[in-house]
Amino acid sequence: MIKKIHDIIRSGSRFLISSHVRLDGDALGSELALYYALRDMGKEAVIYNQDKTPRIYTFLPGIDTVVHSLDSLDGYDAVFLLDCSDLERVGDEWSRIGVMGTVVNIDHHVSNDFFSAYSLVDVDASSTGEILYRLMHDMGVTITKDIAVNLYTAILTDTGSFRYSNTGSFTFTVASKLVQAGADPRWVAENVYEARSNEQMQLLREALGSLELYEDIKTGVMVVSRTMMRNTGAMPEHSEGFVDVIRSMGSVTVAVLFQEISEDYYKISLRSKGDVNVEKIAAHFGGGGHVNASACRIAGDIGAVKKKLLDVLRASLL
Repeated sequence: MIKKIHDIIRSGSRFLISSHVRLDGDALGSELALYYALRDMGKEAVIYNQDKTPRIYTFLPGIDTVVHSLDSLDGYDAVFLLDCSDLERVGDEWSRIGVMGTVVNIDHHVSNDFFSAYSLVDVDASSTGEILYRLMHDMGVTITKDIAVNLYTAILTDTGSFRYSNTGSFTFTVASKLVQAGADPRWVAENVYEARSNEQMQLLREALGSLELYEDIKTGVMVVSRTMMRNTGAMPEHSEGFVDVIRSMGSVTVAVLFQEISEDYYKISLRSKGDVNVEKIAAHFGGGGHVNASACRIAGDIGAVKKKLLDVLRASLL
């Protein structure tokens, strides 16, 4: 498959790059790294994301090139969909993008449904950024500082600062190569983890008031409601990392964050430690992700949504 993707890139001249809604560091870092690689090869590239860029990632090189609307899709030789487990995760434009002539699917989620004939999916990779590094290395692409910063950010964020079980020896090898190419670990970490806004901290304070612990299944649960966001002036992106606050508790094996995204509709983020597989829980509700980090969405009032999720989780653990 890598050779086929090489051929697609070499034979084309204009490419579209996109990723999933609710952008994270792996999605954005991978997109921007591929953008620079294609540009350095003399190709034209456009990055389209439905959602606006979260503030904490505005430091990434090239971030100002991202567009949030699509006109005609004529003239593109191929589209690269990065870090998307299924086509619909692109957002409202998925049906238009999905019928483009050549769609390249590059991802590392175990829930990826191989929606394209050109699917480079490695569930053992730490991140889509790690897969892209391998692709670029095989193609002989020079890893510039801009590419290095973006790929390092992709890997750093999707491994939880190299703490998650998806971190392997090759992950550290790649990270080392990226640092050698110009990525500054301190600077990237400061931008990602040490630039929280007042609104985010106020939202965290309110959310912590909802924290519940279920000792029988070693699970911690927290809720971020739209009322909380209105009270604090926060945006949905400000809840990023909250589920990891729960996961950091010594008594917790499974962390669950319920975020209200519209009336009686919740996005559920799941994190786990050890060999507890939360991807199966997410998949039960039509979601997916990784063994230790997954997400899904459930409709209903918060009481009913909690019960549905916890009943499935308890059945899985007990």
